[in-house]
Amino acid sequence: MGLFDGKKVIVIGDRDGIPGPAIEECLKSTEAEVIFSSTECFV
Repeated sequence: MGLFDGKKVIVIGDRDGIPGPAIEECLKSTEAEVIFSSTECFV
């Protein structure tokens, strides 16, 4: 049983860091359900 098994996840990525879709792709190997994914610019 993993850390994200059965969890709902909100992904907020950073434009100059790791974008949201990249984090979401990493979570596909877990049992987590991504309910929202976005890439924002934090200035």
